[in-house]
Amino acid sequence: MATFTLPKNSTIGTGKTYAAEPGAKNVKSFKIYRFDPDTGENPRYDTYEIDLDKCGPMVLDALIKIKNEVDTTLTFRRSCREGICGSCAMNIDGMNTLACLKPIEDVKKDVRVTPLPHMPVVKDLVPDLTHIYAQLRSVEPWLKSDTPAPPDEERRQSKEERAKLDGLWECILCFCCSTACPSYWWNGDRYLGPAVLLQAYRWIADSRDEYAGERLDNLEDPFRLYRCHTIMNCTATCPKGLNPAKAIGKIKELMIERQG
Repeated sequence: MATFTLPKNSTIGTGKTYAAEPGAKNVKSFKIYRFDPDTGENPRYDTYEIDLDKCGPMVLDALIKIKNEVDTTLTFRRSCREGICGSCAMNIDGMNTLACLKPIEDVKKDVRVTPLPHMPVVKDLVPDLTHIYAQLRSVEPWLKSDTPAPPDEERRQSKEERAKLDGLWECILCFCCSTACPSYWWNGDRYLGPAVLLQAYRWIADSRDEYAGERLDNLEDPFRLYRCHTIMNCTATCPKGLNPAKAIGKIKELMIERQG
């Protein structure tokens, strides 16, 4: 039997435990991934016991309480607290989601919180999104048209044309889907991943955009598009209920149609 040993510096250790206040009765433990590259130390899980009677209902509420009242060194991204900005995307209880939309009561045991998987970590729960944003820029996610806009009104669409964008424009670029995709884990250097491909299709499908052919040319590559194997992790984990796999399928259909 083959034996595999992780590199010593990849082992996650057990860190500190911060006990709840004396007398707290409704206590929940949060096991949070901690990593600071400046220290040279291995990552660890610190445990924070939180009195839920003095905390909001969402995982983000607990993280903010820990940051403000228990351990100011904890680092994470957050902004809107309404499931709109995508900043607080992380892995909670084994699922990529938004901390602001994840109820604490949904997690039956200890709440384990880690950064989005298979991404370089800047610090603690903050992933490095430099590469995936470069991939997003490569699909030019903005309207491209040679036809001048009407001088006194917006570019019009029919209701039917506008309806084609439903399920696409709602994407908040939290990247929960791409970081849950095994194909992106294996080929993230060249495969664009479900989040970026959904954004690509959003502009291909837009009746106001005049560069659909060029956009498809840009995706015609063995890796950029075709590494999708319809595993469907992207759809299962999307906190907005979108279906990136469907959008990727639509792009593939257009590729076939123009070859016919």
